[in-house]
Amino acid sequence: MIRLLHSGEALPMNLLLLADPSERLIRDYTTRGACYVLEKEEKVVGVYVLLPTRPDTAELVNVAVEEACHGQGLGKKLVLHAIQTAKQQRYRTIEIGTGNSGVAQLALYQKCGFRMVSIDRNFFLRHYEEPIFENGIQVIDMVRLEMDLEQ
Repeated sequence: MIRLLHSGEALPMNLLLLADPSERLIRDYTTRGACYVLEKEEKVVGVYVLLPTRPDTAELVNVAVEEACHGQGLGKKLVLHAIQTAKQQRYRTIEIGTGNSGVAQLALYQKCGFRMVSIDRNFFLRHYEEPIFENGIQVIDMVRLEMDLEQ
């Protein structure tokens, strides 16, 4: 079951930190967006944040699934839920960004219907104090994807 995190309920910081190593940035965007959690057997095992950015546009940020639950299709379930939620909230566009080395994430987002639109060069160098590595590659650039929800 995927649900909106209740007001006053603690953020699942352990999960959020899997997708974003900056607690400072996480606290910033979770105050501006809506945090949704995926529960399995009454335990929170997945999370995403839907963040209004511009008129008619939302960004899907910080999609994360507990490592023990990888390979069960839960990430896809979260992404599809976010798309449906954005449609229900009458957004026209949903965006998502991921690091240049996030091969699995890029594949997942495209399978869910997102299309690459741009690269934010040096994003991770500008916004993170410590270098981030994924798949043995330094994460430097943000690959931006989006989906038109009015199709």
